[in-house]
Amino acid sequence: MDPQRPWRVTPDGVVVRVRLTPKSSKDNIDGIEETAEGSALKARVRAVPADGAANEAVTRLVADWLGVAKGTVALGTGGKSRIKSLAVRGDATALTRRMEELLSL
Repeated sequence: MDPQRPWRVTPDGVVVRVRLTPKSSKDNIDGIEETAEGSALKARVRAVPADGAANEAVTRLVADWLGVAKGTVALGTGGKSRIKSLAVRGDATALTRRMEELLSL
């Protein structure tokens, strides 16, 4: 993973590291934040961290943010952590380009 970019390319898409803040006032991606694990997308969701609601909300948020189908984004690791890895299936080059545009990298 590039230290400046919170994603890495995989054979079927990208894996994105996300730092999630649940119980926020709105659902939003607020750029990149440094964490102990490295760079991560800074995401906020209104959902509470109970019964997987916040995990479901962050997968929906990332799908909407990237403009991809919700079914292409899945939680990889971090189900009970603020730091999560989300697998996004699709053309890695197009997904990388889209994230760079959205984050102004």
